[in-house]
Amino acid sequence: MLARISRRLAGLLATLLAASFVIFAAVYAAPGDPAVFLAGGRDKLSPEKLELVRAQYHLDEPLVVQYGRWLGDCLQFDLGRSFKYSDQVADLLAARFPTTLALVAYATVLFVVLGVGAGVLAAVRRGTWVDSAVVGGTTLAASVPSFVSAIALAAVFGVQLGWFPVTGGGEGFTGTVHHLTLPALSLALGALALISRVTRQSMVDAGAADHVEAARASGVREREIVVRHVLRNALGPIVTMCGLVMAGMLAGTVVVETAFGLSGIGSLLVGAINTHDFPVAQAVLLLMVTGYIVVTTLVDLVHPLLDPRVKEATA
Repeated sequence: MLARISRRLAGLLATLLAASFVIFAAVYAAPGDPAVFLAGGRDKLSPEKLELVRAQYHLDEPLVVQYGRWLGDCLQFDLGRSFKYSDQVADLLAARFPTTLALVAYATVLFVVLGVGAGVLAAVRRGTWVDSAVVGGTTLAASVPSFVSAIALAAVFGVQLGWFPVTGGGEGFTGTVHHLTLPALSLALGALALISRVTRQSMVDAGAADHVEAARASGVREREIVVRHVLRNALGPIVTMCGLVMAGMLAGTVVVETAFGLSGIGSLLVGAINTHDFPVAQAVLLLMVTGYIVVTTLVDLVHPLLDPRVKEATA
């Protein structure tokens, strides 16, 4: 087990290193000269002025040297200073990350509870109208892009019915939940459909095992069979998929936060890209990638604990 954890951690560090270089290079490969923005955004600047700006911000150095300098600063938790706001990037992230984290956590609760519940219901009622309704409803939910669902939910429940606010993050626990309900639901709809499908199929596969048939033939109650034998054996793929979906939601918040006017890291990334604020864009992308890699690694480590068959296969 210790050797397996060591291998996963080594892979995590190698992946983070490769991802950080790709992020750094991709941002600087974007159209536009950051020196022009740093000099005040004026179109007509003398070459001497641009050279002074590039030298001041080390933009005249080779890409590898700039990357090494940036990576060294990141390892010391120095993410640089924003070109646009002139504030420390770490302070901007610290101010906006709680909103994004609350949104992702809320959406995760929604898609786990509703998605797993719908999948279990469809598996238990397999072949009935309930199964067809769940499959049809989740197929429809999965086919709707998040920005479309965000606009539809805001128009119906926010504007017409007035049940929920359509902008802002709210204050306090109750206010935050109230303000984030529509954004979290629009973010969770596609994930809910995927989790319900995975749960249904995992339940069907687990229900076909010999020991389940033996328990049913022995007169064990159906509810106990579903909870103790079927759902328990189906948890491995369900937990794995829930972890992967949750990890990918950090990037999915970009559209939702923009649609609902939330001050999270997703909207911060959009603004940074539009204004060529490279330090902010790099930091947000690195945070998103790091979150995804860390969560997927944890899921990979937890999966064998839930499913002994995986543990035996990887031993």
